[in-house]
Amino acid sequence: MSNFRWGVLGTGGIARAFIRDLAMAENQSVVAVGSRTLVRAQELASTIPGAIAYGSYEELVRDTNVDAIYVATPHPFHKEHTILALNALKPVLCEKPFALSVRETQEMIDAAVANNVALLEAMWTRYLPHIAQLRGIIASGVLGKIYNVQADHGQRLADRNIPRLVEPDLAGGALLDLGIYPISFAHLVLGTPNRITSTGVMTERGVDAQTSAIFDYADGAQAVISTNMIAQTPCRAVVSGLLGRLEIDSVFYAPTSMRVILIDGTITQYPHTYQGHGLREQAIEMARVVRSGAVESPLMPWSETLAVMQSLDEIRRQIGLTYPSEN
Repeated sequence: MSNFRWGVLGTGGIARAFIRDLAMAENQSVVAVGSRTLVRAQELASTIPGAIAYGSYEELVRDTNVDAIYVATPHPFHKEHTILALNALKPVLCEKPFALSVRETQEMIDAAVANNVALLEAMWTRYLPHIAQLRGIIASGVLGKIYNVQADHGQRLADRNIPRLVEPDLAGGALLDLGIYPISFAHLVLGTPNRITSTGVMTERGVDAQTSAIFDYADGAQAVISTNMIAQTPCRAVVSGLLGRLEIDSVFYAPTSMRVILIDGTITQYPHTYQGHGLREQAIEMARVVRSGAVESPLMPWSETLAVMQSLDEIRRQIGLTYPSEN
């Protein structure tokens, strides 16, 4: 199979992690890097054999040797940079959170439709092998009807004064950066809730330091999620059904071990054997989608991206979390 060639838009930590993990994938390579300044692009490109550096995003998306663009800029710029690439007829893998709101998300999807170009949300958890196993376990019915999901994601980050986490102008706070993992997980297992009840604790700068939510479903199921950027939490997930439960170890959203525990005491272990970070799996899926001629992935379809963003919008409304960049 021919090499799938990536252009990386952005030079921050997640871009670097993506590039490192992509090196473990066959027939995948980064051939270009774009930044707002040529110096920053050159600094990153110098670590990638043969990669070209561009001092503007416009130059990057015009590169005819690039098969797809990985958007790795801060949250408030996802819509602008994704649409820039889509209008240049470049498929896009856009980092999570996909956008700041449902409105922005729909605009990005509309651009993909108008240009007939693939667009995927880089919610990398959805593409991992242990999540494929989870889907199979639930579909098998071994857990019985699912009634409860619990998931948390907390890291001690607030006191590190990382701008993208603490600044309202960069859509900071725990919810969009960390909380999206347990929220997306709840959607994966139980679907779209019919009611959300949430509460948050805000920082002096006006972003959420921690947020908790309960998702209620029409069939009586519930999801309980929590996120914070003050303290490290277990970062585990549990899916409980009538016949047993699935426990996913820390950190649940990355490659890890898990087990099924049935009410009769039977335990089936799923050990952690994956090598690397796991960000390459979304790139592999992106290449498959593009080569198939499709514009979205069944592992994270646009409808699911919109549904998760609707839940984020509702939680933000309830806790009073707004961003200047939305105005």
